[in-house]
Amino acid sequence: MPNDTITAPDLAWQEEALCAQTGGDFFFPEPGSSVREAKLICALCPIRPACLEFALSNDERFGVWGGLSEKERLALRRAAP
Repeated sequence: MPNDTITAPDLAWQEEALCAQTGGDFFFPEPGSSVREAKLICALCPIRPACLEFALSNDERFGVWGGLSEKERLALRRAAP
C-alpha cells in the first residue's frame, strides 16, 4: 500500500546554521538597512550552499539566505536558464 502521508521537507540542516545561533535580526533587517553583518556570518557558515538552495527552491523573498540578499537571489533566478 503506498504511503499517502505528506512529509515536511528535511530542514535538519537549519540546526547547524550559524544564523540559528546568532538570531534573525541580522538576516531580516529593516528595509534600507545593511546586510553586511549577515553576509559576514554566512561566509563562515558550513551549510551556506544548502541554505541558498532552500531559498531558491522555496522562492524566499525576504532576508539574507545563503549569503545573498533578496535582490541578489532575484538576479540569480533571472539569470538561470
